[in-house]
Amino acid sequence: MPQTIAHFHQQRGEDFSIRIGIHTGPVVAGVIGIKNFIYDLWGDTVNTHSRIESHGLPRYIQVSETTYPILRNQFLFEARGAIDVKGKGKMRTYFLKRIKYSPV
Repeated sequence: MPQTIAHFHQQRGEDFSIRIGIHTGPVVAGVIGIKNFIYDLWGDTVNTHSRIESHGLPRYIQVSETTYPILRNQFLFEARGAIDVKGKGKMRTYFLKRIKYSPV
């Protein structure tokens, strides 16, 4: 992601910061409302994801220790270490660096 943002900045002369957090787990989903319908997600997974994202760094994709084993064969990661997550204590997180390989 840092390379993509740098390329965007070089091409357009504009800069922006974005941080992404990814967590994996079960959720409850549903539509609420009578006139104006809203589709929403609830649960501990959603709350944990929010914490992972908010503790991230600009221009990085941070993944939780739950998501890491699912993606580690396809992507290269850098261990960030443990962060203090409200309601969870210390959680190990990883920065997604790049795809491991691409098909020829």
